[in-house]
Amino acid sequence: MTAGAEQGPVLPVRTYEVRHRTRYTYDDEVTSSYGRAYLVPRDAPGQTCVGHRLVVEPAALHMSESRDFFGNPSVYVEVQTPHSVLDVLAVSTVEVTRVAPDLSLLDDWTWEGAATDVGSRSGCLEAREMLLESPQIGASAQVAAYAAGVFTAGRPLGAALVALVSRIHGDFTYRFGATSVSTTLDEVLERREGVCQDFAHLMVGCLRTVGLPARYVSGYLETQPPPGRPKLQGADASHAWVSVLVPDLGWVDLDPTNDQVADARYVVTAWGRDYRDVPPLKGVIFTEAKKSTLTVEVDVLRVGADGA
Repeated sequence: MTAGAEQGPVLPVRTYEVRHRTRYTYDDEVTSSYGRAYLVPRDAPGQTCVGHRLVVEPAALHMSESRDFFGNPSVYVEVQTPHSVLDVLAVSTVEVTRVAPDLSLLDDWTWEGAATDVGSRSGCLEAREMLLESPQIGASAQVAAYAAGVFTAGRPLGAALVALVSRIHGDFTYRFGATSVSTTLDEVLERREGVCQDFAHLMVGCLRTVGLPARYVSGYLETQPPPGRPKLQGADASHAWVSVLVPDLGWVDLDPTNDQVADARYVVTAWGRDYRDVPPLKGVIFTEAKKSTLTVEVDVLRVGADGA
């Protein structure tokens, strides 16, 4: 660095240990299992994964890591030992310096002008990809009508994004078990309830409808116990939110489930067009089992006293 050159602000670093345990229990023996895991947090703006390990019981015969089309790390796991319980534990250490942007800085743009600006970036393959329909976020007249209630003519971009996040948060009730991975956006709009995956899908659909590239983000959110109470192990959960491409700021992460902009409490695992691109675990098994149960435990633990 030359003499007199200005340095950017030094951002506080939060270090997290993320532990994600998934356990499948079957009512008959599984002879072999082939799966792919999206459980390793990716490097992303404001975030670095400094270490990770994946422990599988029974032990995997083959395990290999690769990156998908969107740059997400994934791990292929092959288990050939007969079993009735499959346990997958992912442990990662992540450093986060993410700062929530001020969305009012976007109000010099109308949402129409912003959509034209980002839509003209023909060299940005991911932006073009995130404007298209995807398996779980297809064209929908109901979604378009819902978006139109927020994106009125000439509305400032920052105000429109804040309004969309707040409207989804206010219009829908979080209810675990109300939906499944196959629930459509039209069904979510009709029921007015769901989980973070549904709310993220709806927001992505609204943004794409008005010409703003948007992607589905999978990851974790640090949660805090009530004052004076210890944090319970396994109390955190995997989470989903939205990233939208805007002028000046680039990709901005927004959380309609909690009505907020993503900050240093958020840890990104992967992003894609929708949930089907980045489920925590997917695969096939060979078995005569008729039933199975799934339990998931997640801990997002702050390491040390770094970063407020």
